Amino acid sequence: MAPTGEATVPKSTKMHSKVVIIGSGPAGHTAAIYLARANLDPVLFEGFMANGFAAGGQLTTTTDVENFPGFASGILGPELMDKFRAQSLRFGTKVITETVAKVDLSARPFRYWREFQEDQEPETADVLILATGASAKRLHLQGEETYWQSGISACAVCDGAVPIFRNKPLAVIGGGDSAAEEATYLTKYGSHVYVLVRRGELRASKIMAKRLMSHPKVTILWNTVATECQGDGDLLNNLRIKNPATQLVRGQLQTDIDGYIVTVPGTTQTSVKGVYAAGDVQDKRYRQAITSAGTGCMAALEAERLISEEEEGLEE
Repeated sequence: MAPTGEATVPKSTKMHSKVVIIGSGPAGHTAAIYLARANLDPVLFEGFMANGFAAGGQLTTTTDVENFPGFASGILGPELMDKFRAQSLRFGTKVITETVAKVDLSARPFRYWREFQEDQEPETADVLILATGASAKRLHLQGEETYWQSGISACAVCDGAVPIFRNKPLAVIGGGDSAAEEATYLTKYGSHVYVLVRRGELRASKIMAKRLMSHPKVTILWNTVATECQGDGDLLNNLRIKNPATQLVRGQLQTDIDGYIVTVPGTTQTSVKGVYAAGDVQDKRYRQAITSAGTGCMAALEAERLISEEEEGLEE
């Protein structure tokens, strides 16, 4: 039940949970581990090809993960997510391999519907943790799917130090702050970095643009787009170019211009009480597995505190 003064709806007769986690990456599973160990019986919807990813999120599409603490020799992304999932299950998390298609955050307990079940009675939860992640912007070029994670990456910090990129000419597509930052970072590893900018100017901030344009290992190709990814079947080795003349809750939660969920600084609390956001769905700056896990922990602790406070209030 919601505290006096809040809009309420009846608990579902199908399934009501104290905490429901939507998302199965590092943020979602870390939240689940903390909540399960606190005996709050969390339910985690890991999704079924949600946002185009298998359960486990973006890490399931990566190869070697070398910057997650505890794995001195590195670990494959899918293997790391299998370990996260196993730990969640060990402590009693109920993991459901379905996708949540719709949520209603207008009253508590919150209502949600699974995919293909929107006409049926919804299920309910006292608290929701949104850990749905983010998906890299794909260009859908010819050959892109073939060489994704085999020469094509969406994260320079994650993959820049991998041997296949060292001392090789590299290309970054885009003209904003993210592209400028990633291109500058890659100069530490690549022999040269080419930045493909669709327009005749950079959208990046002045300081980032100046840093990029003045770097001796960077060449900016203006008015240029990529048209095809080519390679030897196993690894990308060529990029053809030409020189031309979170929907689930959007509208119910505060989001920024790019669609990321806005949280109260220093917390995972969203604009709706009892709804928390963790991981890449609210982090457009770092977007690392370890920072996602950290915010998953924060969301779990904040959810646990809210549930405890409300249960104590009902007892008084």
